[in-house]
Amino acid sequence: MGLIWTILIGFVVGLLAKFVTHGPGPKGFFLTAALGIAGSLLATFIGRALHWYAAGQSAGFIGAFVGALVLLFIYHMAIKGRGPAA
Repeated sequence: MGLIWTILIGFVVGLLAKFVTHGPGPKGFFLTAALGIAGSLLATFIGRALHWYAAGQSAGFIGAFVGALVLLFIYHMAIKGRGPAA
């Protein structure tokens, strides 16, 4: 059940993080949602490793939002390093 909540929270958080960030973001609804879900999973696994969350407990809304922002920041850095498409 914890994984389902992680995915649902990540889905909503990915959309919210997309609206908060500036610059060229991921194109498409599903890629944005996937980044949010990955951010939620990242926050959950890091939180469990640091003993912020118990086993089976997922990241909350704020943790998932921070995880999604971190992944969007990494995404923007990767895009910035890329040259123009030829």
